[in-house]
Amino acid sequence: MKRLRSFGPTLILLLALICGACSGGQETTEAPAGTNQAASIPAYGDIMVEGSIGDASNLIPLLSSDSASHEIAGMIFNGLVKYDRDINVVGDLAESWDISKDGLAITFHLRKGVRWHDGHPFTAEDVLYTYRVTVDPKTPTAYAGDFLKVKKAEVLDPHTFRVTYDRPFAPALMSWGSAVLPKHLLDGKDITRSPLARRPVGTGPYKFKEWVTGQKIVLTTNPDYFEGRPYIDGYITRIIPDTATMFLELRANGIDRMSLTPLQYSRQTENNLFRQNFKKYRYLSFGYVYLGYNLRKPVFADRRVRQAIAYAVNKQEIIDGIMLGLAKEATGPYKPGTWAYNSRVKTYPYDPQKARALLAEAGWQDANGDGILEKNGEPFVFEIITNQGNEIRAKCAEIIQKRLAEVGISVKIRVLEWAAFVNDFIKKGRFDATILGWTVSMDPDIYDVWHSSKTKPDELNFIAYKNAEVDELLEQGRSTFDQKQRKKCYDRIQEILAEDQPYLFLYVPDALPIIQKRFRGIEPAPLGIGYNFIKWYVPQPEQKLLMKP
Repeated sequence: MKRLRSFGPTLILLLALICGACSGGQETTEAPAGTNQAASIPAYGDIMVEGSIGDASNLIPLLSSDSASHEIAGMIFNGLVKYDRDINVVGDLAESWDISKDGLAITFHLRKGVRWHDGHPFTAEDVLYTYRVTVDPKTPTAYAGDFLKVKKAEVLDPHTFRVTYDRPFAPALMSWGSAVLPKHLLDGKDITRSPLARRPVGTGPYKFKEWVTGQKIVLTTNPDYFEGRPYIDGYITRIIPDTATMFLELRANGIDRMSLTPLQYSRQTENNLFRQNFKKYRYLSFGYVYLGYNLRKPVFADRRVRQAIAYAVNKQEIIDGIMLGLAKEATGPYKPGTWAYNSRVKTYPYDPQKARALLAEAGWQDANGDGILEKNGEPFVFEIITNQGNEIRAKCAEIIQKRLAEVGISVKIRVLEWAAFVNDFIKKGRFDATILGWTVSMDPDIYDVWHSSKTKPDELNFIAYKNAEVDELLEQGRSTFDQKQRKKCYDRIQEILAEDQPYLFLYVPDALPIIQKRFRGIEPAPLGIGYNFIKWYVPQPEQKLLMKP
């Protein structure tokens, strides 16, 4: 599956120096005082605690699409392949692979000696089971599309797995970066009722220990991890649905890492306290924020209305006023600077007069002079929903509300707790419009979000966008290995999306992590900073916490 998922609770925070109230005194205790080891020597020990504004929903990655769940699951599970620091595909559970000359068959040679966290051997049977459960129509997953392209999947021996396609499929290799699941614990059972959703068993660098709903998820190091034992012994995610509270803990040395807001990055951390104790990073993230319309709603059926909203909203006002310049304007679903990005699509500069003209053309008039447009006797009123704990999105909604009021559209704003937001509103289509974000894959295939077949409750095209030409281009783009041909497809898709405006693409934010200086081994790279987390360490003299048995 591609790592294209909602980043609702995206302000994922990593924090390590915690007080008793943070951990409840259950997992941690003070480490012994320093030793004679030099501060530059890697050492095992200490704990990193990650804060999240939203709780995980399901720790079986196949069944979840939110970043809170995937961040945790990514520490527990492995795929056959992964990206390295420079965004090259390298082996994970697969040591190597062979691709046939026609590109239709991939033979994976799996690592030997890998064990699941319960001690059971990992084999090619686990990969075959994962494939089969993914394509099972009874499995409620957003990620079956890639695997439905497979013509044949087979186990050649315990450590050799082959997959064959009936036609070229460009994302084929990286699609096997999806988490492999344990056959011995899931085969023959209803995966939707599996206890692994709450107590996962993987092959990854960290083992599951505890999940207290709405409070914390606790992981402990896997000493037998096939790439080597991680230096950091414990990994705790605390659920704190307010970034201001997290920042207060940062100031009080109760947090080691967090993703800063633009205000925190630009102003509130520019003092000696932070310069002496923390290190900040900044890079353009692999994701974007958007206003998405529920296209099942009649009010958004006319493309001219959606275009009018685009002209009425001043995106630069959002970037300058809320993001403090720490973002780039989004014009489509790709990160600027990547090979699939089309810089020549239609744009919508702030133009309220043009917005009013388009709305009038679509039949919206202020007949009674109350400042609100009407059509067929119905006022133009809609609600924007977004998730709790993300003040930036709430402020974006307020700016959009203000600008749309100026052209005669009344907007209400509703902020919802993350789990209810996803399960009760987004998945059930109970919304008018929403401000959300996607974390995007390195491969430009966006089939799962934009194809008209992906509109079921657990799938990612929850706005119900349908365009026959886009469907055809999505199929073409994933059915050739020729990058020039693929780019033609994705360039045209971006042109259509810019014209159709099913989303108002708002901005691509800068990632703004801040990390306590006692953590070493962090090496920024094109992929970001988390790719080598198992190599991060705290020198023994600076270690703070111990994981309790």
